[in-house]
Amino acid sequence: MEGPPLASLSLTHVHYNPDDPISYICAWLALVPQGLCVAYATLIWSTREVEILLMFAGQLACEALNWGLKRYIKEERPSQMNGKGYGMPSSHAQFVTFFSMSLTFFLLFRHVPNPGSSSSSSSFSHGPASPSSASSFAERALLSLLALVSAAAVAASRIYLNYHTPKQVIVGCLAGVFCAIFWFLFTSYLRQAGWIDWALDLQWAKMARMRDLIVNEDLVDAGWDKWQTKRRRKLKLRDDWTGKSL
Repeated sequence: MEGPPLASLSLTHVHYNPDDPISYICAWLALVPQGLCVAYATLIWSTREVEILLMFAGQLACEALNWGLKRYIKEERPSQMNGKGYGMPSSHAQFVTFFSMSLTFFLLFRHVPNPGSSSSSSSFSHGPASPSSASSFAERALLSLLALVSAAAVAASRIYLNYHTPKQVIVGCLAGVFCAIFWFLFTSYLRQAGWIDWALDLQWAKMARMRDLIVNEDLVDAGWDKWQTKRRRKLKLRDDWTGKSL
C-alpha cells in the first residue's frame, strides 16, 4: 500500500541553484536565523544573563510583529518563488536586522567593560599578572560593523534566491530597525526604573540563578581573572609543597 505523500519541513527547506556557487552560499545564509536561535538558547542556559534573555524576548516580539504584518498586508512572494506564505515584510531580513542592531546598541551604548572591578586578580602575586585585555570601543565598533554587514548579506540573499522582492526586504530591515530601537529604549527604561533589579530578586530568578554581569564584565576577560587566581593558587601550593619537601 502506498503511504501518504511526504511533506517538506519548510523551516530548513531552501531552494537554490546547485550550479551557482553564490546561490549555494545564500542557501546557507538562509539558516542564520535558526542558528541564532540555537545560540540564544545556548547562551541563556550557560550564562543565565538577563541581558541575553531580554534580547531574545525582543527577538521573539519582533518575530510576532512580522507574523502579524504579513497577514495584514498579504503581499505575495515573487512569482518565480516555489515557497508558500506571504512575503511582506521579509522575516529573515527583519530577524537579522533586529539582532545586529540590538547587538550594536548593546556594544556601543550599554556595555561598559570594567576589567579593574575584579579584586581577585591581586589576591596572589605569584606568577605573571593577568594582562589587561579589555575590549576597546574600536573593537566593539568593529564587531558591530561585522554584525551589520552579516545581516545585510542575509537580507540580500533573500532577493538573490527569489524568496522576496527588494521592497519586501527593505521593509523587513526597516521593521527590524524600528523594533531594535524600541526594545533598546524600553529595556533601558526597565533598567533605570529598577525593574530589572526587582525581577532578579524574585524567587524564580534566584532559582534559575539569573544574573546581570555582562553589562560591566569585559567580553574578552569574562572568567579570566577567576581562572588566573585559581591557577596562581594552585602553583603557589605546589611550590610550597616542593619547598617543604626539599
